[in-house]
Amino acid sequence: METIRIDILNPKAKNILKDLADLKLIRIKKEKKSDFSNLLKKLRSKSTEELSLEEITKEVESVRKSRYEK
Repeated sequence: METIRIDILNPKAKNILKDLADLKLIRIKKEKKSDFSNLLKKLRSKSTEELSLEEITKEVESVRKSRYEK
């Protein structure tokens, strides 16, 4: 079995894929939430205090500055 990910550009293609699934030629699965999303939830649940927008902005700017200095 081979697994591929496709982006559907035309709604008609989705109907074709559904027809193939009905014929049991393919199986369609919805993607689960990413591991990154789960990691964020886990980290946020352990946080004791909420960061302010200013603190987040400061951290982002710091990381960007260090990245562009390289």
